[in-house]
Amino acid sequence: MRVALVTDAWQPQVNGVVRTLSAIKREVEAQGHELLVVSPERFASLPCPSYPEIRLALAGGRSIGRLIRAFDADAIHIATEGPLGVAARRWCLAKGLRFTTAYHTQFPDYVAARTGVSAEWIWRYIRWFHAPADAILTSTPSVDAALRAHGLSRLRRWGRGVDLAVFSTEGATDPAIMALPGPIQLYVGRVAVEKNIEAFLDTRVAGTKVVVGDGPARATLAARYPAAYFLGPRFGEALAAAYRSADVLVFPSRTDTFGLVMIEALACGTPVAALPAPGPVDVLCADVGAIDDDLETAIAAALTRNPSACVDYAAHFTWEASARQFLDSLAPIRVAEACAA
Repeated sequence: MRVALVTDAWQPQVNGVVRTLSAIKREVEAQGHELLVVSPERFASLPCPSYPEIRLALAGGRSIGRLIRAFDADAIHIATEGPLGVAARRWCLAKGLRFTTAYHTQFPDYVAARTGVSAEWIWRYIRWFHAPADAILTSTPSVDAALRAHGLSRLRRWGRGVDLAVFSTEGATDPAIMALPGPIQLYVGRVAVEKNIEAFLDTRVAGTKVVVGDGPARATLAARYPAAYFLGPRFGEALAAAYRSADVLVFPSRTDTFGLVMIEALACGTPVAALPAPGPVDVLCADVGAIDDDLETAIAAALTRNPSACVDYAAHFTWEASARQFLDSLAPIRVAEACAA
């Protein structure tokens, strides 16, 4: 199968959407399929206000359509609701082409946190964008419930995976983290307002707080919380070493629909403490983590979990299974033939 993937989020951006799509690209191609990525790097673009590392592509439907037609795609998947996603959606509808979309993050809450705009107003846009799709790919039952509550019903499950060759208990720890007073409480992810990191940094559990990641709020938070260690971004084995060196991963976000870092930490034997939000309530179970409205209570409970149970649980999440779900959810159509009709 030849799949055209249209996404406003792509490398070198560092976030869960990019990591998911990159992993799916590798796995889909390993299974013998071809995948064309239509991303901002192919077009002139502008930096997103307040998030300059995110580029907003200046591309119309015709430009995107030419790429997809030249590729002779068998299916089109529009991954994001940004400028490229809107342009691709418009082109598909004009040509009568079927397509699928995905709901990767709680976009209304994300926009509300960054702009103050009402989340309900943003839901109008979400309904408009996704309604024509043959299927909307979702990661958890909680996301399904949120979309159905707002009038979207053509949903297909698309789970996530973890690279067990990288994230495991086998390998080095991080000497700098290991030297800190324990228990080590780790946050991994974007350092931005929508991640609710202050809820973690305000907790009073004994030990040391470590933040791995980068983003627009890093300098401000580092100044406000001098007792916490802000280590910047880590990738691959260096990230795995950080997980292995921690006693608990703290996941304070209320806007993530899944949370890849949770299963990566579990694969390294590190339990997870989280707030009751989409993602944690569906991904975690009582044996490997703790969920509570009081994050301090969740951290204390998670610290009692068995690392071996965490490892066994994480092994159920594979990118191979995720790629199969992705491919099975697509709406096949030979683009060149449909456009010529």
